Amino acid sequence: MDYSKLFLNKIIQEGDITQLSRHNITLEDMHTDVDKETYKFIKRYSEKNNGEVPSYASVATEVDGYEYIPDVTDSYKYLAKEIKNYSAQVDLLKWFQKKDGEYSLFERALNELGVEEFLKRWLPEKTESIVRTKMSRDRVGVSVKEDGETFKKEYKKRKDGESIKVWKSKFTCIGEYLSSNLYTVYGKSGRGKSVITLEEGVYAATQGARVLLWALEMGMYEVLVRVYVSLSGEQGRTTALIDGVSMESGFSSADLRKGEMPKEIEESFFEFLNTLNDTLEGEIIVRAVDDDDFEDRSIAALESDIINTEADFVIIDPFYYMDYERNTSKTIGGDATNTSNKLRRLAGKTETVIIAITQADETDTEKEDDVLGRELVIPLRNSVKKTTSLLEDAYLLIAVDTDYKQGRGLVAVNKGRDGGEGNVSEILYIPNYGIVKEMPRDEFDENEFEF
Repeated sequence: MDYSKLFLNKIIQEGDITQLSRHNITLEDMHTDVDKETYKFIKRYSEKNNGEVPSYASVATEVDGYEYIPDVTDSYKYLAKEIKNYSAQVDLLKWFQKKDGEYSLFERALNELGVEEFLKRWLPEKTESIVRTKMSRDRVGVSVKEDGETFKKEYKKRKDGESIKVWKSKFTCIGEYLSSNLYTVYGKSGRGKSVITLEEGVYAATQGARVLLWALEMGMYEVLVRVYVSLSGEQGRTTALIDGVSMESGFSSADLRKGEMPKEIEESFFEFLNTLNDTLEGEIIVRAVDDDDFEDRSIAALESDIINTEADFVIIDPFYYMDYERNTSKTIGGDATNTSNKLRRLAGKTETVIIAITQADETDTEKEDDVLGRELVIPLRNSVKKTTSLLEDAYLLIAVDTDYKQGRGLVAVNKGRDGGEGNVSEILYIPNYGIVKEMPRDEFDENEFEF
């Protein structure tokens, strides 16, 4: 059945040219010469006659072979769906068609790109294009007036905790993380971005979150040292003498790295590991840079890991070591921008919290790490390095500056879609013993810090 012919006849019959645009029926959906010429004549006639549609007689006069089909009673919606399904089939079959003994488009792409690039890029892009342009849509968007019941169902799911998930932050300036959103943490090199973000991931895991950590510049052992030190610090597993003050802490990261724990501490550490199933409500899954099977760092690979681990809370450390998406815009920095855009969409698609870590521009000339008691400075939002798209795509832009010599640091919100911009938390920062926590707010004045 030639559904294109029926659709065009129905338009002529009812005089409604808008149905072509409403159902996104284009010249590419016409697959015979007669239908193509009929389509073009109807469009030309309408443009010259203020949107009116030609009569059967006019079309028959202008288009050789035009077939008059009266009383088409099928709905536009049904006809459009059949047209689009057929167009999708035609496009798919073109992949495998050969001309004069040459390779088909499918074979040529596979041979030229190789299996990995073919599966990761070519095939998804082609199929996405067909779905976007050839498949019919029943409706566009959601009606504010007509979809109140849909909203009420979603509201009840959120009220019952079945839809949106909320994970509390350790820091009052942030407050909480909402699922389906992308967050960006940034700061200068060596200023505690990874530590602060890991603390947030560990804290989410204590609340029951399944945390996926993509560690793109650290080896597995180093990551696990940081995780275990943070977790044990959260539980107050041991004590440490800090500047003459005995404090509840975690195990020493230096001892874990060297494998030189005192015997009684080692026994306590092994007991801590053995009881994690009982003491940690959630889970932390780590993908580290030295994993043998961690070659693919693309958006598609991340989505696969999120699905397979059933993750709720995702950390990418750092963003700029991901495999960037193809720069389809052909603009400078377009690959990073495209990756950031897709990361934001992935957060919504998977209903996860995604935190992407990036750097702030270095502006100071002195070696501040050699200066005891340097001033803590919150980096400006316009100093986000690598891609400004991460700034724009983020639900919150979180700035970090710490100084391990002083044992203190700052966490601040430099951009918030629902407010919070300018909020600052001062923290006690002794990560080597798992002590990273907010100081009482009456001990500092956040107004002294400039953004």
